[in-house]
Amino acid sequence: MKRRQLLTLLALTGTAGCGTSPEPPAAAPAPSPAQRLGSALATTAPSPSLSPGPTATPTASATGKPGVMLGSYLALGGKTLRQSLALRREQLGRDQRIVHRFYPWDGYVPTAEPDVAGHSMLMVSWHGAPWAGILDGGSDAGIRSVARKLRDMDRPILLRWGWEMNGDWFPWSGAANGQDPAGYVRVWRRLHRIFAEQDAGNVSWIWSPNWNSSPDVSWNQMQRYYPGDDYVDWVGVSGYNFYGESPATLFGPVTRRYGARKPIILSETAAVSGKAGYIRKLHTWVEDNPAVGAVVWFDTDIQEGTDHDFRFDTDASALAAYRAMARDPHFNG
Repeated sequence: MKRRQLLTLLALTGTAGCGTSPEPPAAAPAPSPAQRLGSALATTAPSPSLSPGPTATPTASATGKPGVMLGSYLALGGKTLRQSLALRREQLGRDQRIVHRFYPWDGYVPTAEPDVAGHSMLMVSWHGAPWAGILDGGSDAGIRSVARKLRDMDRPILLRWGWEMNGDWFPWSGAANGQDPAGYVRVWRRLHRIFAEQDAGNVSWIWSPNWNSSPDVSWNQMQRYYPGDDYVDWVGVSGYNFYGESPATLFGPVTRRYGARKPIILSETAAVSGKAGYIRKLHTWVEDNPAVGAVVWFDTDIQEGTDHDFRFDTDASALAAYRAMARDPHFNG
């Protein structure tokens, strides 16, 4: 694989893990808002093309080390992606370093993302599927097709396949596939091999469990789904402040377990109340945990199936807190 095109990102693998003490367990496991994201998110026709931006290049923070990449999944009511990106640029005084998109397992996958600037990193969450239909080879042609499409985008891509597998809300979860996490590992490695055969060297792989497991039993612990260091470039985690959970509660365990081996990406996070306080805590926690290389906010007010508004600009104090984080040199990766 030619993932060394992402030298800046992979250089973060040498950073130290978290030293934060664990906090008491928070609320029972809950699926992230993204569980309801269907193929409709990927079937919308792209907007007219933007001029390509410069190639993604490394940016050092004030410490001289690679800064943290800050981005979001953007779906704002009444706005196209391009309009949403423009609004956030105006509010924050900067572009999204990561733009997060969701693609269906067997539906429309675009051949380009013209609204995502060339200096932004494209992060793709690719839906999974029941494992049997992948392990028997029946999906190989579709996997090859997606691998070629992502390869031919000719830009660095962060690929998060089959996320939150340790929950019980997706058809690709362990709970829905015989309670056998080893099967997930076999599926992951099959996908990884097929992408390598298609020379999709611009793709880096994010393995991304939920912050806590449902059911919370021995066979379903997140580490049982880990495909192995040779098959993972980033370790991600979904964690939301639904019930007052702190960043240390949501992200500390994953960071302590994997942060010395892989860069950590907070692949989905947001708050539903007390947003300013949560954002300030997140800002500080990320600065205190150098294993974290990226933060991706789930920035939407139109999430199907919930009345929650995850936007960070719902009040002036939350917007100010997020703007302060976005403008901190530590987050200029």
